[in-house]
Amino acid sequence: MISSKTIPDKLTANSNSGWINGSIGVLIFSGSMPATRVAVLDLNPFFLTVTRATIAGLLSLCVLLIFKEKRPAKKHIFPLVIVAIGCVIGFPLLSALALQYVTSAHSIVFLGMLPLTTAIFGVLRGGARPKPAFWIFSILGSLFVIGFAIVQGLAASPVGDILMLLSIILCGLGYAEGAKLSKTLGGWQVISWALVLSLPFMAPMVFFLLPSSLATIGTPAWIGLAYVSVFSMLIGFVFWYRGLAQGGIAAVGQLQLLQPFFGLALAATLLHEKVSIGMIGVTVGVILCVAGSKKFAK
Repeated sequence: MISSKTIPDKLTANSNSGWINGSIGVLIFSGSMPATRVAVLDLNPFFLTVTRATIAGLLSLCVLLIFKEKRPAKKHIFPLVIVAIGCVIGFPLLSALALQYVTSAHSIVFLGMLPLTTAIFGVLRGGARPKPAFWIFSILGSLFVIGFAIVQGLAASPVGDILMLLSIILCGLGYAEGAKLSKTLGGWQVISWALVLSLPFMAPMVFFLLPSSLATIGTPAWIGLAYVSVFSMLIGFVFWYRGLAQGGIAAVGQLQLLQPFFGLALAATLLHEKVSIGMIGVTVGVILCVAGSKKFAK
């Protein structure tokens, strides 16, 4: 006989595991922009995108075969395509292109909008009707980022800012669709199948975009490529989607609010990039707006 205390204890343990897994995922994602910044100094952004997707896709295929996972149903194909467009192709490519124009510290400020776009697409895909306060916080958060981009316009690049905004929108779409799909398909299986689904398109492009000379590519660029391929594209998503499944999308999803702080710390420590007071102020303002929009999302 199961004790009445057993179920709450299991729920608490599951929730705690969700927070732990989600935190690990966010910490891994925080290194993505600095690693990409290092990689694009020597590697073409298009080559970087298709290569990281191919490496992660091959690893995912091996894991799926080892665990003998069942193939997704037909109804899962379109959502997986959305995840692939947002997380496998859209965000990696657009952010890599943006980092040719702006520093990783500058781009990390835009990551403060990621929980917001994820919440918006979650609302749109889920059919919920949030309170008016949700949209007020959403618009205010967007204005923080747009204002920052305008103020930094002389020192930064409008092209880089636009690319980062587009990448955040696509990533939010991929996150929301993946979180929704993880309820039925499984946490780590979502990103794995999305990577495998894109593999036939990405793998041939690696050879087509292969640099004419590999001797000019430095070790830091290869390390950056390895990080975004194995950790940012695969391992981070394994922990992230597992955390969402265990602790709940709304609750664990708020851990994304920590990503800009982790990212700025890594950019300053590893790349010695300047982190201005304005960057920190805008990031805090966006995070407060996102927290407010989350509160009124339902």
